[in-house]
Formats: sequence, C-alpha cells, structure tokens
Amino acid sequence: MTAAAPTVVRARRTPSHAGRSGSVAWMALPALAIFTVFGVVPLVGVLLLSFVQWDGLGALHPAGFANWRTVLSDPGLPHSLFVTFEIMILSWAAQTPISLLLGVFLAGRQRYRALLAVLYFVPLLLSSAAIAITYKALLDPNFGLGAGLHLEFLTQDWLGRDHLALGVVIFVVSWQFIPFHSLIYQGGVRQIPTTMYEAASIDGAGRIRQFFSITVPQLKYTIITSSTLMVVGSLTFFDLIFVLTAGGPGDATRVLALDMYKRGFQANLMGPASVIAVLLVLIGLALALLLRRLGGSTTASQQEGA
Repeated sequence: MTAAAPTVVRARRTPSHAGRSGSVAWMALPALAIFTVFGVVPLVGVLLLSFVQWDGLGALHPAGFANWRTVLSDPGLPHSLFVTFEIMILSWAAQTPISLLLGVFLAGRQRYRALLAVLYFVPLLLSSAAIAITYKALLDPNFGLGAGLHLEFLTQDWLGRDHLALGVVIFVVSWQFIPFHSLIYQGGVRQIPTTMYEAASIDGAGRIRQFFSITVPQLKYTIITSSTLMVVGSLTFFDLIFVLTAGGPGDATRVLALDMYKRGFQANLMGPASVIAVLLVLIGLALALLLRRLGGSTTASQQEGA
C-alpha cells in the first residue's frame, strides 16, 4: 500500500477590518484637534467662569456656587426659558411642513425647479442682522410697506406689541432657514427608490397617498436630522432678535441667548452669563439626545434611489 501524499491546507487570508480602520484613524486627528480647540476648550473655560466673579477686564475672584444661585433664583430666568421654548416650538411647527413640501417639489428633475431651488436658497446667504434691519424698516407703521401701499392691515405696531413682535420673530426666522431645510429634504427625497412610486401607481395610489405612505415614512431620519438642527439652532438665536426687537417690547422676545449677552456685555457680569451659557449647552444636548431617542436607531438607513 502506498501512503497518501500529505495534503497541505492553506489558510485563506481574510482582510483585517481592524487593521484597515486603524490605518486610516489618523485621518480623523485634524478634525479632532479642531473640535478640541474650538469646542471643548471654550466649553471648559465657560464652565470655569461660571464659578468666578469677573467683569471682563479685572482679576478673577472665586465665587463658588454664588453665580448659579443668583441665576437660578432670578425670576426672569423662567420667562426667558419659556420664550426660548416658545420660539423653538412655533418655528419648528412653521418650518417643518413648509420645508418638507418645498423639498418634495424641488426634488423633481425639471430645470425650472432647479432654478427655483437657487432662488429659494438666497435668504440663507444673507446676514441675519441685514435681514432684521430690512424687516424692521418694512414693518415700520409710519414709513414701512403698509404706509407706502396704504394697506391698513400692515400699518400696525408690529414690534411694539407682545404677541405681534413674537410672531414677527418666528416669521423672519422661518423665512431665513426654510431654504436650508428644504435642501435637506430635497436630498432625502431623491434617495427614495423610484420603484416604490411606480409600484404604488400600479396599485392605484394617487400622489397624496404616495406622499403620506411612501415619502414621509422614508424621510423619517431626515425629519429627525432637520428637527434636531432646528431645535438646537433655535437656542442660539441672538443677532436677529437683538437687531429686530432687542428683546422687547418689555421682555416679550428676551430669549436665553439675549439674556446671556445682556448680563455679560451690558452688565459686565461674566459669571452669571457663563452660567446661562452652560445651561444652553445642557439644554441643547438633552434635546438632541431626546430627538435621537425618538427617532430610534439609524442603522437601518434608507435605500439609495435609482
């Protein structure tokens, strides 16, 4: 009997994902360095300033939790917080449906829709201060648009009444940022497979039924992303409100960001202003995590469209 030749089993090489990811990990270092310098370091500095007394020029004096007690016991803080959330919720309710509808409309392949997309994007390119000055002039009851066109319903003291001033702020904010969110929804709609709409058309579904049964469910994570940007971004509204109403009339439009500015740069109380800055960061993180939890896991991403 002849002995069988020994067989050599060669191990098949498998690509090492760990090694591959480790070899390109260094590419994230510049972004990490920029985030650390411009994000983490200022945040730590503001947190430390919230425990000292400082007028912005002189020496720093430890204050312990005095600044926190002063701010949290201030009766004006709940009002500023309420106005901030009021503008946040109402502006989100105004921007989301309009942005969604415009994004669906602009997702078409017609050339005129591409031209409209460019025109709709113009407000986002303008300065918030310039927009506030323009609307302040247009809404002037004596020399504004209403007086020039002799329209009585526009000839009102828009910025001198509480509810009117708040409505103007929400309108201007929505007018400025709707184009940005429309662009987000436009990209999301174009990722939806066209075969889903073709199958729905064969089944006899109209455009409205397709919108609510296909478009909106497929844009779930896009809506969460857009809503997160709206909600967190609304916490930083300052320049537009400062130029448009300066927080007035009275304190009707005094949001937390404006309250922080007035404490820090008008009253020279950098400690309490830093406390409000920390509160804004904590509120923003909490809202972002809440929206992420409501949106569920994003691992099952949308299918790419044709």
